[in-house]
Amino acid sequence: MTLRRALRDIFRSRSEGVRAYPATKGAAESLPKYSPPKPDRTPTFFYPVFWATTDGKAVAESVKSATAMLVGGHHFADNLLTWARNMSMLDDAPFVAAWQANAESASDRAIVWRRYVLACAAYHCVQLDGDFVECGVYTGVGIKTIVDYLSGPAFPKTFWGYDVFEHDASMMHHAMAEHGPDLYERVRRKFAGYPQVRLFKGLIPEVFASGCPERIAYLHIDLNEAAAEVASLEHLFDRMVPGGILILDDYEWSLYRGQKLAEDAWFEARRYRVMPLPTGQGLVIKR
Repeated sequence: MTLRRALRDIFRSRSEGVRAYPATKGAAESLPKYSPPKPDRTPTFFYPVFWATTDGKAVAESVKSATAMLVGGHHFADNLLTWARNMSMLDDAPFVAAWQANAESASDRAIVWRRYVLACAAYHCVQLDGDFVECGVYTGVGIKTIVDYLSGPAFPKTFWGYDVFEHDASMMHHAMAEHGPDLYERVRRKFAGYPQVRLFKGLIPEVFASGCPERIAYLHIDLNEAAAEVASLEHLFDRMVPGGILILDDYEWSLYRGQKLAEDAWFEARRYRVMPLPTGQGLVIKR
């Protein structure tokens, strides 16, 4: 087929109202409406919440001084300083609404770029066959932000979430502020009006025996320890559909270097490369 003919067919299909790439049932209705950015305004984001410094206050003050000398579109939060960027996440009005409505802590606000990476991945994946999965639900803010971005209670997929929701000395992952015996029920109540969200409490991989999707479009892994993340990959990656997206939350963080090393070896055996993102995440597209 010549390029001219291919372009002609594309334009013809659009003019006739034919979907060139059909979405799964309900997906089109769940997509947030595009909000055009203002051409004469570039947002900035300065929210000095970060980790792994010896003097956080001095770092924040130094960066604050530096931003006065930077071209617009700067970002400083979550250990990421950059400038002359479009800051697309702050131009996406439906995302900003979902993010602001669900953020419960300073760290939830600081990781806005990470959340938008998930939102964009979800926008793509909701149009594919297969369910959504998150390993490492914690307070449920991540899942709820994504679901609310994609039509809230009308979200057209089943979203499976796995976590232990607490911590003790025998567990390999590190303790988080909200871990405790009441967290699981708190998160369950958060999704009382979202019947498509299914939460499972238990250790990975044993918890998968309680329920697991056969086909996965979107997979987010954030477990803060290598063994459980590799176990998740062993159980779930082959269930991902072609074009499905995997996000590894900790992959490019040197604080979790053990996870990167374990996952690099796992993906090398399957001829994949994890795409490192400046947010600290890693991205894989299933082929």
